[in-house]
Amino acid sequence: MQDITITVIDREGVAHALEAPTDMNLNLMEVFKMYELPVEGTCGGMAMCASCQCYVVSDHKLNEMGYDEEAMLSEAFYVEDNSRLGCQIPITPDLNGLEVKLAPES
Repeated sequence: MQDITITVIDREGVAHALEAPTDMNLNLMEVFKMYELPVEGTCGGMAMCASCQCYVVSDHKLNEMGYDEEAMLSEAFYVEDNSRLGCQIPITPDLNGLEVKLAPES
């Protein structure tokens, strides 16, 4: 099993280094919840609520944004150019060192 490290900056500005397994088919929102970060994920990862919105701080190349994610972000609050939904980012080995910041709660 290969774990990667992801840095998450919470809404108070505190950085958390999280270990995330790459062999469990998890997404970023599930890792947030695993570490009890304040992310609701009310839709269960279906790109329908934007409660797991985060800003990608590092310059990692992420998977393309799908139609559902784009549509949800077009209606969400506090959207920036680097906004993504955590539930739409699968945890893969090439995300090692990823740095994200949680978006404000809407």
